[in-house]
Amino acid sequence: MSTARSDGRWLVVGALGMLGTDVVSALAGREVTALDRPEIDITDVASATAAVAGHDVVVNCAAWTAVDDAETREGDAFAVNAVGPANLARACADTGAWMVHISTDYVFAGDATAPYAVDAPIAPRSAYGRTKAAGEWAVRAELPERSLILRTAWLYGANGPNFVRTMKDLESSRETLEVVDDQRGQPTWSGDLAARLVQAVDVGAPPGTYHATSSGETTWFGLARRVFELLGADPERVRPTTSDRFVRPAPRPAYSVLDHRGWARAGLAPMRQWDEALQAAWPV
Repeated sequence: MSTARSDGRWLVVGALGMLGTDVVSALAGREVTALDRPEIDITDVASATAAVAGHDVVVNCAAWTAVDDAETREGDAFAVNAVGPANLARACADTGAWMVHISTDYVFAGDATAPYAVDAPIAPRSAYGRTKAAGEWAVRAELPERSLILRTAWLYGANGPNFVRTMKDLESSRETLEVVDDQRGQPTWSGDLAARLVQAVDVGAPPGTYHATSSGETTWFGLARRVFELLGADPERVRPTTSDRFVRPAPRPAYSVLDHRGWARAGLAPMRQWDEALQAAWPV
């Protein structure tokens, strides 16, 4: 992916979402088309094809992210998370454009004890994970030489609902709070992910899959305590609990730590530590 291509015309799909908004901001000063529903329907071949035409880089931030609803509406989730990316990738194949596709830690089983490598076997345990895994497969199949797949996890940002903002709201309304301490992951600021996405294109990252999460790891309990600290609140008000106290329709991965060594292929260092990023993003 040449620098000349990255300086061409960009298309951001899902531009009104939390990540999409930050990607558009990260592309300030460049030629960018920002689309979201109803201007584009990626599940429709004609709509996706028309949107891609005339662009050099297509960034797909559109996704069905209602994890629990996907358990009973897997067909709808599949249309957005698998058929949609396939339509965009096929259109890119026809026009010569590159594609950056956002995926998730949910493609893994979540039962590892060491960070998942990019080539670790996928084994999704939820409908959401299955549909996102299918989306990855479609992009690789349709556009193997001109696509970047960025898996992320535990995303938070200023432009959408997320765990960090929920903790901020609950701090002002609850005396104490129970948060699960048996799920480990890497809180990732959408602003950092957006910047890394653009950087990956700019440096000509080789096609393939990358893990785009912050460095380090913590639990939801650890993240909640850090949010309280940044609010100036007593972190002891956050109490640890276990996942079996909060049973949800879709199983949550117990271990969502992703390995970052793949960035060396692009000559890039891993993304910064999660706590450093949280402080930079504050107030989210």
